[in-house]
Amino acid sequence: MQVSSRTRSLTRFARSFIHQNVTDTSERIRLRVVLGSSWAVAETDRADADSLTRTVESAVAAARIRPADPAFPGLSPPAPVGAGANWDDATAGASPDSRAAVVRDFVEAAGGLEAAGYVETSRTEGVYANTLGQSVAGRSTSAAADGVARSSSGAAGVARDAGVRLAGLSGTDLGAVARAKAAAGTDPVDLPPGEYEVVLEPSCVADVLGFLVSYGFNGLAVVEGRSFVSVGSGQFDPAVSLWDDPLDGRSTALPYDAEGTPRRRVDLVERGTTAAVAHDRRTAAKLGASSTGHAVEGGERWGPAPPQLRLGAGPSGAAPELAAGMQRGLLVSDFWYTRVLDPRTVVVTGLTRNGVWLVEDGTISRPVSTLRFTQSYPDALGPGAVLGVGSDPAPVPERAVGSLTVAPSLRLAGWRITGGAAG
Repeated sequence: MQVSSRTRSLTRFARSFIHQNVTDTSERIRLRVVLGSSWAVAETDRADADSLTRTVESAVAAARIRPADPAFPGLSPPAPVGAGANWDDATAGASPDSRAAVVRDFVEAAGGLEAAGYVETSRTEGVYANTLGQSVAGRSTSAAADGVARSSSGAAGVARDAGVRLAGLSGTDLGAVARAKAAAGTDPVDLPPGEYEVVLEPSCVADVLGFLVSYGFNGLAVVEGRSFVSVGSGQFDPAVSLWDDPLDGRSTALPYDAEGTPRRRVDLVERGTTAAVAHDRRTAAKLGASSTGHAVEGGERWGPAPPQLRLGAGPSGAAPELAAGMQRGLLVSDFWYTRVLDPRTVVVTGLTRNGVWLVEDGTISRPVSTLRFTQSYPDALGPGAVLGVGSDPAPVPERAVGSLTVAPSLRLAGWRITGGAAG
């Protein structure tokens, strides 16, 4: 059984004015009943005796008529959780005024440019228990800010930040970054398709990591033979080290997964060598492994998911310092509308936006119009493909509550540009 309480509050702004402030509070009881090799789930948002009785009866009735699931691995055995789970009282109780203060600072720092975006806070508390004796609890908070500044010419710049504490987000700093990018994006030029060396800022890198993990390091994809991952092989450049750590100081996740398995750090790539994949109990049982604590609700359909990805930083400074080493290439701030074309090789297509510049002889020379790319993400990080790793790891807000990616900028040897915004 899982019991959770979550409050998620969002303050949105557009045209430099706040236009929406919403708070969603949900309390949920989720019950799984196992009868032999059949199981079923029922949920309720009410804790009174009648509602709980109906929930139990519904789950039992469904389990009795549901076909057997021979791949069901059983419930999690007793195991203690780590310290994990970061909590901030001020963020848990953040008011609309406290979020509005971040928006105000962003708009002021944008210096008269039209600003839009959001500031969000959330708090989650949960308990998991089963009849085998596993009983765990945890709580976490998170805050995120994402804003765009747009000039009268249409040039836009973006800035993002996220973490455990709302007080750690500076609207002033974010607004200044977005303003500078918008100012540098005036009068963009078109570029022809081709293979370009690139420097990707953290938001772009987070997109790359998300696709790699969803389609490659997903234990279900491995079980079904649709993953590119080969554990023990040097599939990535030696500069790449990737892990998931729901227990570090930046984590916004609970210290246990949807099956009650304690979470821990899992190294997915160690200096270019694929070291592990993410497992829940179902995929682990299929491959004779152990759960890595990455179960999610509904995971029997789409597999496990690491909530706290971390890419190891390097010695090369921030994105401008990485770009200084390029003869001719692109500096890219942001990706948009990325979609997988080939799940097996993780070929992804998408657009650049909110700032892309041509770099010539190590100098950022001029802004570039929106570009379409079609790129194999594993190939982009393959052996010999990573020319520099930034020393600027930055947290990137994710859509799912309890998820946060921290990644530095990367300089990559090749990125396939296939057209402009129209195709």
